[in-house]
Amino acid sequence: MRIKNSMAVLIVFLSMITANAQEKKYKVHTIAFYNVENLFDTLKGPNFDEEYLPRTGWTSAKYKKKLNNLGKVIPGIGTNEQQKESPTIIGVCEVENRGVLEDLVKNPQLVSKDYGIVHFDSPDARGIDVGLLYQKKFFKPTSYKNIPLYIYKDQLKVVKNDKYDEADDVKKPEVDPTSKRVYTRDQLLVTGILEGEEIHVIVNHWPSRSGGEKRSSPYREAAGKLNRKIMDSLFKINPDAKIITMGDLNDGAYNKSVKEGIGAKLKKSEVQKFGIYNPFEQMANEGHASLFYRDSGDIFDQIMVSEALIRNDYSSLRYWKAGIYNKQFLIQTSGQYKGYPLRNSSSEPGYSDHFPVYIYLIKEMK
Repeated sequence: MRIKNSMAVLIVFLSMITANAQEKKYKVHTIAFYNVENLFDTLKGPNFDEEYLPRTGWTSAKYKKKLNNLGKVIPGIGTNEQQKESPTIIGVCEVENRGVLEDLVKNPQLVSKDYGIVHFDSPDARGIDVGLLYQKKFFKPTSYKNIPLYIYKDQLKVVKNDKYDEADDVKKPEVDPTSKRVYTRDQLLVTGILEGEEIHVIVNHWPSRSGGEKRSSPYREAAGKLNRKIMDSLFKINPDAKIITMGDLNDGAYNKSVKEGIGAKLKKSEVQKFGIYNPFEQMANEGHASLFYRDSGDIFDQIMVSEALIRNDYSSLRYWKAGIYNKQFLIQTSGQYKGYPLRNSSSEPGYSDHFPVYIYLIKEMK
């Protein structure tokens, strides 16, 4: 696994702008996403949480350890000698409810960051949701809403010899017997003010590959189209809207859901007005990964930005760089899964089966 030395690159970058811009200084904000893998409390809820209850072995001590593990990870995402501040904004998925996020931000390792929470319960059959954490001193939400993804069982295509993907062998999505609607996670849209500028953040956790990648692809293609529809609605209000869409897409940057549904581009030079740039496609091409299965890595966790964020004028907030936070303590060091993320289970609280991902936004200081 190749691990980028983002600290060294950041130092070089900042020294270059300093040399060429007469000691100009830049404010840096880290925007992150983290699939926290089954952040469940110990209480029986209305959702499918049998695996994470005391009677099945998920104890208060294990829950506390899980929170402590996540509390260790989150403050360090994207930090280095030049960027000492923890993520300004972090999207999360696989959380059971608002309560677990409240417990998380109160963790001793995070409490000083004073993270606010945006969360809605989703109709997902397992009860797992997406959410957004933000440092109140930097980001001020002005509006937020959850946007449902309507997908139906009849959308599935019959694909012969499509191998069942055990990596996503989760409980089957609940299907309404009348409408055949498949219940999955909503997409969360949060609009707010950062550095005096309006930005929009969409948090996603697209349908899994349960039943096979090809057979379940129409579900994620529908998710990509909904994501694009949300962005287009924002562009109608402001053609220069600064949009960040992030999440565990259960697809790579090369899949139809991302390339056609969202219309994401590999290169900045390919991005036209109202277009979307995906820096994680090149990272995947270079062999980097945010998750692994059967010795094969991929980047399902992605953060993409709108055209207004990749312009060259740094007097306004702009995208600079993307990264994967894969510190050694997050990696399995022995056994069958050596090199994989040190994942979580009800028997042994770990971190997650995904590495967090992040981007930097920078702005010239006056």
